[in-house]
Amino acid sequence: MLSDLSRMEVIWLAIGLIGQGLFTGRFLVQWICSERVKRSVIPMAFWYLSLAGGLVLLSYALYRQDPVFILGQLIGAFIYLRNIYFSLRERRYQDVNT
Repeated sequence: MLSDLSRMEVIWLAIGLIGQGLFTGRFLVQWICSERVKRSVIPMAFWYLSLAGGLVLLSYALYRQDPVFILGQLIGAFIYLRNIYFSLRERRYQDVNT
């Protein structure tokens, strides 16, 4: 299967797998953090891994010219950025009021 692919296709396949690895890593981070405190939490690393994985997958989707995949990753990236913004704003507000 891989022997039928060009060098460029193999590179893009690796990029896609890296993006998927980053995206999957967010669940591991969330699970480990929740286990530590014995309640469900969403750490900042979850959002950063979501954004990084989503952007890498977006680049892969653009290369593949897959409109469904592109749209899904664009919407996801917006949501991840928005959650990062809200989290950072809340931290700043807490720091000012402490």
